[in-house]
Amino acid sequence: MEPLTVEVFAVGGYGEAGGRNMTAVRVDEEIVIFDCGMSLDKSLVFEKDFQKASTRELRKVKAIPNDSILRPHRSKTVAAVLSHAHLDHIGAVPKLLFKYKCPVFGTEFTIELVKADLRNEIRYADESEDIMINLYTVEPGDEVQITSKLRLEFIPISHSIPCCVLPVLHTPYGAIVYACDFKFDDNQIIGYKPDYKRLKQLGKEGVLLLITESLRVAEEIKTPSESVAREMVNDVLRFADEESEGIIVTTFSSHIERIQAIADTADRLGRKVILAGRSMGKYGRIAEELGLLNLPAGARIYDRPETIRRGLERANKEKEDYLLIVTGHQGEPGAVLPRIVDGELPYRLTEEDSVVFSSSTIPSPINRANRYVLDTKLRLKGVKMFKDVHVSGHAGREDHRLMLRMLHPEFIVPAHGDPDMLAAYAELATQEGYEVNRDVFIMFDGTKLSLPL
Repeated sequence: MEPLTVEVFAVGGYGEAGGRNMTAVRVDEEIVIFDCGMSLDKSLVFEKDFQKASTRELRKVKAIPNDSILRPHRSKTVAAVLSHAHLDHIGAVPKLLFKYKCPVFGTEFTIELVKADLRNEIRYADESEDIMINLYTVEPGDEVQITSKLRLEFIPISHSIPCCVLPVLHTPYGAIVYACDFKFDDNQIIGYKPDYKRLKQLGKEGVLLLITESLRVAEEIKTPSESVAREMVNDVLRFADEESEGIIVTTFSSHIERIQAIADTADRLGRKVILAGRSMGKYGRIAEELGLLNLPAGARIYDRPETIRRGLERANKEKEDYLLIVTGHQGEPGAVLPRIVDGELPYRLTEEDSVVFSSSTIPSPINRANRYVLDTKLRLKGVKMFKDVHVSGHAGREDHRLMLRMLHPEFIVPAHGDPDMLAAYAELATQEGYEVNRDVFIMFDGTKLSLPL
């Protein structure tokens, strides 16, 4: 008789906080892939257009996962699952998943964003059968029988992007829960709320393995609700409106609920809303089409160079009538806010203007350096800055503790974090009665783990 086998492949995101999230699980002779993300840092410094670059080029500079560990097992891959639509979880789909010839599952918002990326990929222009990716839309609560032994379930969860799920792989040996990324927020307006009842039930049924993010596990908090951010946005923008001619807010393009809150406050203040930037256009238009984003009357989205320029030129003439929501909160070169600061776009900043950062700086050396440069330039112009008008979308230590106590997993693999973050999760797990290298395992990219069944 064949020995029972469950193996975890740490493909990407293990030992780094900035992306390339990709995990594979082998159950006997069948493999399921979870997420397929890109590194935002590496793509920023990559000299070639990401969409036009080859898989080999991007793998070499560590912009996408190195999936060579899965090469001997490609024919055994029976499904891929996308937990949500952040680029560090879906950005490498066009570069890698066509090789696996398996169905790819995700919620509607996630799948529509993948389709948008595929349309921009040079390799898909000829619609060859060899590079087809079969995408399937699921709803929270759905279950899909993918093989005679394996079943996928999609549990709704809250995060900083709409339509996020916790994929659960049901196996003959117990459930495998993939919790990258999440927080517990009962007050989100857009997207899904956590299904505590199902998570507790799952814990009673038996969870073999929890694969979980670890980005903010060292922070001894329960991550605040997005309702807190709504109040912060309202408070800061009302204050800025009294003191400023022009107001620019920069935030994550994917944070649809935050964009909605900013736009609603601008409308109450009597300011017209402009969304400016390529990614603002991509996320905003798809969110509007799916009924997730409801911008005020007269709001405009500008995502092409010529329309961005015309829109900013118009707003610059009547600054007090407009509020701009733009890309560039990490200071990334080529985004709208850094280009405004550098005088490349026709919106002139003065000491009468305010810039609001409804974001946090993603913890990586490149982002910290870019933000330092951007902040320094804004100070030199005398612009009023309002920073950290934001709450995180990632679980704090107490969110993680609650997840552990609901699921009671037999084994744990922390993911999506640098070595310090992975170690911090292991510390939490030991507080809850687990032991490192017995039932909690620290992994790094390119390694695999056989669970002791």
